[in-house]
Amino acid sequence: MQIRNSAAVGYHQSLIDVLRIESEAILQASRQLSQEETQKAIDLILACEGKVVVLGVGKSGIVAHKIAATLASIGTTAVYLHAADAMHGDLGIIDRKDIIMAVSNSGETEEIISLLPHLNLRKVPIISIVGNIQSTLAQQSYAILDASISREACPLNLAPTTSTTVALAVGDALAMTLMQVKQVTAEEFAINHPAGKLGRRLALRVKNLMHSGENNPVIEQHSSWKQVVDAIDQGRLGAVSVVNKEMHLLGIITDGDLRRVMQRTPVEKLSTLTAADMMTKKPVVAHPNMLAYDALQLMEKRSSQISVLPVVLASNQVTGLIRIHDIIGKL
Repeated sequence: MQIRNSAAVGYHQSLIDVLRIESEAILQASRQLSQEETQKAIDLILACEGKVVVLGVGKSGIVAHKIAATLASIGTTAVYLHAADAMHGDLGIIDRKDIIMAVSNSGETEEIISLLPHLNLRKVPIISIVGNIQSTLAQQSYAILDASISREACPLNLAPTTSTTVALAVGDALAMTLMQVKQVTAEEFAINHPAGKLGRRLALRVKNLMHSGENNPVIEQHSSWKQVVDAIDQGRLGAVSVVNKEMHLLGIITDGDLRRVMQRTPVEKLSTLTAADMMTKKPVVAHPNMLAYDALQLMEKRSSQISVLPVVLASNQVTGLIRIHDIIGKL
């Protein structure tokens, strides 16, 4: 289908206008949020001995579901509960030690308002992310996070657009603040993300991927060039570590090192070459507990990329070898 240029420009401007309306609404939310209410919400979640039950219906329910998932991913136990389902038995998942986070633009969502007496019976405090701070929900909340907007991005000012964007942004801001306060580390974050690229990047360590023991032959510095070739061939790793009798690292010899040395050495002197003549001294190394991703950065973030690293203990004793392809194949 062919679209006139003038129409295309109009579509583009409409898209930009929606983004502008929603971004300005988020900025406005950052100005209107009460410091006192925000502090109350954070303190309440930090003191919670149970879980955060996030309520919502419709589009706000989708936002609530995402907020619960984000909280859980940073180590704050949270679940999503559809308010209508709660009235038909699922209310049983709410314990007296829990807290409620309710998401509603109007603050008068029928299914949530119907729940309030039952939540009061359980004496569970409510944090509301609400678009009307004078609403019934807001008035019965322990902490009120103001997510009010001037208008929806919808041309009819009807479809939940700006309101859901702001509610989600407030939920994200709350979760990220909790993450900072609780000082969640990358390692702790990885515990909740064991699968997928993100989890592997944050959890896989050099010791999980390196070649060690019989799969990582080493040689001493007085070894002949023939012994070097045999060691590299035996390991099939494209390199071999050079060590002393105590297994302390002295250097590394790669296929490239071997080739370059042999190219510049007269044939009649090849028999005199030793590992010490070929090795790269003080090579870049990895450590067993280093994140595999960090080891990859050591190899790639250089003016001259390297493809293999000796793995050493704190004592500089060689314990393995890791190649760039070992890591790329897993991350």
